[in-house]
Amino acid sequence: MRSRRDDSLFEKEQENQKSMSAMAGHGKIRLYYFDETGFSLEPSVPYAWQPVGGQLEIPSFKSRRINVLGFFSKSHPASFHTVEGRVNSAVAVSVFDAFASAYAAEYQSHETPCVVNLDNASIHTSRAFRSQLAKWALMGVFVHYLPTYSSELNLIETLWRKIKYEWLPLSCYAAYENLKKSLQDILGGVGSEYQINFV
Repeated sequence: MRSRRDDSLFEKEQENQKSMSAMAGHGKIRLYYFDETGFSLEPSVPYAWQPVGGQLEIPSFKSRRINVLGFFSKSHPASFHTVEGRVNSAVAVSVFDAFASAYAAEYQSHETPCVVNLDNASIHTSRAFRSQLAKWALMGVFVHYLPTYSSELNLIETLWRKIKYEWLPLSCYAAYENLKKSLQDILGGVGSEYQINFV
């Protein structure tokens, strides 16, 4: 998708992200990244090594999908919401409402704005979602849209890759309840047991 993006917008946003990261480092803003992803019993295996003539097998089954909507920060606690079912604008609005409501009390005391980076998925740009932006801003939460086709600027994408390709054990794909428990354990440990070193 990189070939489809506007390079000048991408480069400007890279500089913008550096500035926001510096502001966050000095305590002038809280900086978060938001996105959704899904998990099922069809494992995510991008590649693997196997002996010549051998065959590498892992369990794979059709199953319900566990969707995760998350707010991720390099320096503040992450927040996750799991949904077993379809994710649409109404769900995204509900999750943002909960996040903004929780942040509003902090905002009243320290008046530090919270900036949430997110992509241009249709559920983020719908009329229902955009109609809430002013309300969330009054609660101290400001939405910042990243340029299209610039997923590497959304740091929560790195978290999703870590969970899918490194942290989830292969044993979790044996049964849906195993997957659900392993995923909840990992989400609960993000920032403590499960960390990402952003260089």
